[in-house]
Amino acid sequence: MQDSTETQSVKNAALLVAVLASFVTPFMGSSINIALPAIGEEFQMDAVMLGWVATSYLLAAALLLLPFGKLADIHGRKRIFALGVWIYTISSLLCGVATMPFLLILWRVVQGFGSAMMFGTGVAILTSVFPVGERGRALGITIASVYIGLSVGPFLGGLMTQHLGWRSIFLLNVPLGLVIIAAIILRLKGEWAEAKGEKFDVVGSIIYGIGLVALMYGLSELPGSVGVMLTGIGLLLTVGFVFWELRAVNPILDMRLIRRNTVFAFSNLAALINYSATFAVTFLLSLYLQYIKGLDPQPAGIILVAQPIMMAIFAPYAGKLSDRMESRIVASIGMGLAVVGLIMLIFLTDRTSTAYIVISLMILGTGFGLFSSPNTNAIMSSVERRYYGVASATLGTMRLVGQMFSMGIAMLIFALIIGKVQITPEYYGAFLVSIRTAFIIFSVMCFCGVFASMARGRMK
Repeated sequence: MQDSTETQSVKNAALLVAVLASFVTPFMGSSINIALPAIGEEFQMDAVMLGWVATSYLLAAALLLLPFGKLADIHGRKRIFALGVWIYTISSLLCGVATMPFLLILWRVVQGFGSAMMFGTGVAILTSVFPVGERGRALGITIASVYIGLSVGPFLGGLMTQHLGWRSIFLLNVPLGLVIIAAIILRLKGEWAEAKGEKFDVVGSIIYGIGLVALMYGLSELPGSVGVMLTGIGLLLTVGFVFWELRAVNPILDMRLIRRNTVFAFSNLAALINYSATFAVTFLLSLYLQYIKGLDPQPAGIILVAQPIMMAIFAPYAGKLSDRMESRIVASIGMGLAVVGLIMLIFLTDRTSTAYIVISLMILGTGFGLFSSPNTNAIMSSVERRYYGVASATLGTMRLVGQMFSMGIAMLIFALIIGKVQITPEYYGAFLVSIRTAFIIFSVMCFCGVFASMARGRMK
């Protein structure tokens, strides 16, 4: 009886810590999207540079998710997770006091490092303590906390930016981080390291990191010659990483999981496509509402809340549903609804009503809520325990790489259509063409994602 009580206590503690951590980082991301025009005005940053305020964090997190996922499997998931929370909290403070664009982007990179350590292990800890029959519900609750963070972010971020300045958003993360650290120390007992004793793939990590940096920076510099060269190097190194991992004894990404596990492979592909097609929506609409519609940060944030609120409502139910029926059915329906929401946003003009935008975001949010937790459940339930850290980190990497590609597409379109200039009234026409072009591309990508989601095969 006591063992059962202790097990339940560990489950509750793991869920509490995962929920808190899953709230903080998306809250940060969605808050900053609202604050970007204010940051751009203070630091005189152009549209592409503003994109890097968001993308630098994502790039740093994506670089380290896989390596930290493997290190967590070897050295202990709680240890890596706790260190990540410390790094995230301290870097949030430094972002809040940054005095120049370079320092802000630098500390955003460090913030991304901490986030990688958190996201690379949080889901793995949950999967370690919750059995298969309870896992979908736990993951659904955790993903709902992500969407609650996304929901609160635009509203609270807009409110704080308007009345306290954009720096207050970063500073708010400091007490939130300290609460998570206290919960880890006081409540989360035990450690999980099923791959203890295995060696770490240093070479693979370096190839992967350099390739990803070259690819993302190259995309932002297109169509210039430097951009073409870096994008080419990035693609070559990505191919080289795959070949290296196929031969490595202890790879950071076990290619057998992808080659022999159809559910794992296509579920991750679906996640990559989904995030690539949807992440930049908030970034683009934040700029649209404040530049084209002339809204202040607070009302713009309230409008953007429509999408994550629907995600938060549907994610727990979708996760629970995926414990009883095929994840691919629920996730694919969600992906299809996301396509509808994206297609509606193609038709934005300077006269589009607020109601139309809100309805589009609600449809998009419902689709994402139905997709995400069943897809996560499918990935984590398709691998053995010793691969939980790698599986969690792989999913996190797909999410972050997808988010980066989404922002990369948006920045590339800005660079090609607007150029590296501040968004002023004379460029509003070109800006509208840019966001419509982006939504066309995202709609096509998401439509293809429906087929990737269905192709994963049956699990039950």
